[in-house]
Amino acid sequence: MSSEHEEIPRTERVLVERVVGVGDPLLVGRFRYLFGTRRWEWSGEIARLHGYPPDTVPTTELLLAHKHPDDRDRLEAMITSVEDGGTFSSRHRIIDTRGAVHEVLVVSEPLTDEDGTLLGTGGYYIDLSEAADKDRREVIDSTLPQLLEARMVIEQAKGALMLAYGVSAEQAFRVLRWRSQETNIKLRVIAELVVAPAADGRG
Repeated sequence: MSSEHEEIPRTERVLVERVVGVGDPLLVGRFRYLFGTRRWEWSGEIARLHGYPPDTVPTTELLLAHKHPDDRDRLEAMITSVEDGGTFSSRHRIIDTRGAVHEVLVVSEPLTDEDGTLLGTGGYYIDLSEAADKDRREVIDSTLPQLLEARMVIEQAKGALMLAYGVSAEQAFRVLRWRSQETNIKLRVIAELVVAPAADGRG
């Protein structure tokens, strides 16, 4: 990827290694999209997954062109809606330059600066079409729901703040991020505290 990329945090690297297994470099890759410059960046693994050399520069049009026709409209709407600070997870198909179909799982997270300002989105491509042994599938089934659940509760907390205070999704996320930093409490825990009153009927 670009030299501008920050080193992947160890906790994230360990999680991905647990999901896809160590020593299988074509199975997982990292990407990011920067809103200000409308620029995509991808790792060599994702470039090769699509059938391109690692130094190929991706664009929105290029990525959409490789989506399976039955998935393209849904994914185009998803891509164009992430600028409000939302995360997304998607299981869909891509078609590489040779015409081979790959089933992939994409999991994203917001990219922010030190002040919590939203810069873009980034995450992982996981190639589920590769042959995998039973143990790896079991790890995927047990680990990914936890990751997706964390993303969901953050989205719910954002929605609650947006409804209560009439703020945008980006502002709601910045409030959650700020509170997490001020209290030194994980963002997911802060989000759970926000949504808990609604869940138990306290409004």
